[in-house]
Amino acid sequence: MELILQVLALEPTSQVLGKEPIVPFAILLVVILVVPILFERLQLPGLVGLLVSGVVLGPYGWNLLQTESAMMTLLSDIGLVYLMFVAGLEIDTQQFRRTRNQSLGFGGLSFSIPLIMGIFVGRLFHFDWNSSIFIGSLFASHTLLAYPIISRLGVVNNKAITITIGSTIFSDIAALVVLAVCVAMRGDQFSFWRLMILVSCLILYSILVLVGFDWAGKEFFRRSGDDEGNQFLFVLLCVFLACVGAELIGVEKIVGAFLAGLAVNETVGEGPVKEKVVFVGSVFCIPIFFVNLGLLIDVPAFLQSIHTLQLTFFIIIGLIASKFIAAFLAKLIYRYNWQETLTIWSLSVPQVSATLAATLVGYRAELLDSKVLNGVIVLMLITSTLGPIITSRVAVGLTNSAMKEQRTQGEPEQNPDEADNSYTIVVPVYNPQTQQHLLEMAALLARQSNGTIVPLAIATAFAHMDAPQLDASVQRSQRLLAKAVALSQVLGVEAQPLLRIDDAFAQGISRASREQKASLILMGWGKRTGFKARLFGNVIDNVLWASHCPVAVTRLVESPRKIQRILVPFENLMTPSLQPVKFAQILADANQAQVTVLNVCERRTSSSKIAWRRSQLSLLISRLALQNPPEIQIIAHENTAQAILQAARLYDLVVLPFMRNRTIPGGLAISDVTTQLAKQLTCSIVMLGEPQRTQAVIVPTEVNTSTTATMSEGIV
Repeated sequence: MELILQVLALEPTSQVLGKEPIVPFAILLVVILVVPILFERLQLPGLVGLLVSGVVLGPYGWNLLQTESAMMTLLSDIGLVYLMFVAGLEIDTQQFRRTRNQSLGFGGLSFSIPLIMGIFVGRLFHFDWNSSIFIGSLFASHTLLAYPIISRLGVVNNKAITITIGSTIFSDIAALVVLAVCVAMRGDQFSFWRLMILVSCLILYSILVLVGFDWAGKEFFRRSGDDEGNQFLFVLLCVFLACVGAELIGVEKIVGAFLAGLAVNETVGEGPVKEKVVFVGSVFCIPIFFVNLGLLIDVPAFLQSIHTLQLTFFIIIGLIASKFIAAFLAKLIYRYNWQETLTIWSLSVPQVSATLAATLVGYRAELLDSKVLNGVIVLMLITSTLGPIITSRVAVGLTNSAMKEQRTQGEPEQNPDEADNSYTIVVPVYNPQTQQHLLEMAALLARQSNGTIVPLAIATAFAHMDAPQLDASVQRSQRLLAKAVALSQVLGVEAQPLLRIDDAFAQGISRASREQKASLILMGWGKRTGFKARLFGNVIDNVLWASHCPVAVTRLVESPRKIQRILVPFENLMTPSLQPVKFAQILADANQAQVTVLNVCERRTSSSKIAWRRSQLSLLISRLALQNPPEIQIIAHENTAQAILQAARLYDLVVLPFMRNRTIPGGLAISDVTTQLAKQLTCSIVMLGEPQRTQAVIVPTEVNTSTTATMSEGIV
């Protein structure tokens, strides 16, 4: 009887679940997994989706997530710290050293003028001096959100851009110092001696972190060898130790996280440990921070308050205007042209990482109210969209200073492919059903270039080399290689089979290709692998990211020997390399086929501009000195992808350039023409990805560009 009464007295299931912290955690995982994917398919940034999810699920929506809960507070703080740490980790300190003086000069302008403008806006809306200075510090920093665009255009070495990149260190550090002082001096705690003590402690603390952590990191990495797990844990320890140290001296933890990122920047480098650190942040920690930020947004109150709308308007206009003034003064001082001036202005406009982190700190410290919080979030959404759009328009046509100087001095430009005359094609074999077409294409390319084929099979490593699973994997790989060698003999091409035991397919392919001094990696391209590929990447993504040479990812609907007409679309004339044309022409020469290079311009483009484009494209292709130059076709159309799709109906193969690009955490994931074409083309496709060092060919143009999305496809 007592048992029945206890059962009847049980709380409803909804109330029980409401008390379980695992429930909101599960909701968060669903949000950060599903929502960004849905928004990207709608051609909207995933970041916006996370903020919208916070609004919908928060106290001003369905009330499923609470900002006051211990779990949300902890996860949000970790995301906040991680966001600032990654911001420091992504800064190019070597670039800053090369252009130290001018970077400090522009950094001073891009910091001081927005700071003054922010103080003016704060005082205009009757904030006290401390809060107004804090608002000014929000204006002073910036996020290099459009860096992938300028990297893709090949103009990173332009002097104006290198100075802008270098100035990020000064402006971000200065803004964080102002933030730390404002938070420490809030209320009636201000005094001159307290300020001096705080600044002295901050200087000593910064030296300890930047010098001490850098030394400790290099020593630990040297002694730990290839133990990536321990190195990853060491980096995390540095982050949170720096945060604890910052709080001990009365400074906000985001200052410590940013300094920790700078301290281990060179130690981590561009290796696998950095990829793991950024991966954990971009997939888990930082998205939760943005969801939590959305929980604080009261949309009805924002829209109903005229005062809030006015404040938001002044924040947006003040930020954009102050960044332009700083860029204009830099133009006068350093004698930039207008194109360079507008480019550095557009690069310094986006406000994401440091601005959002500082805003949340100010809101929690009660230096800012919900009106400023809402205004800054709107500012982030507008500037993070506007900045990259302007960059993509005005950065087109900038000259690469280093290359220009090299040409002026009469030094020949070196082509990495000319360093070694032997042409080696690595062909990873995995699927027997698609292996024949891959080897046929490799044979055509190798025969035409007097090269060799290296069929590569990867056997997954196990802890024990006598494990039965490893034996089975090795035997399967040997059968695939035997079939590949036999097929190569039939095709009349020399094959050098290679079996490698490695922890992962992508690493094995990249490392073996480097060891073999491969000129090209030829891979198969399968169907999408779902959510896992979108989040974690897969073999092709990782090979594209890590390879030292071009990677051709193929989707062949028929034998390559039947290909007679090849189309090479140029999304714009600023394509960083002529590798797609070169690749297509080698294949065409082997098949006595015809190559057409296609460029699409806006429908309203005049005939004179079309003629100019044709001449520029001819000049660009003439660098290859081809025996059978390709046909050049210019189409005026309002939709680039649709124009290419229509033209591709007459061709057997389309060769698409694919630039490897990973957006920074908090950045925009923008689909491009290449991604759309890959989904809709019905003929054979070759996606040609290139390593960073080959992106160097520069030709003036007036067309637009967009960032390239990561290809989430499976190995076949």
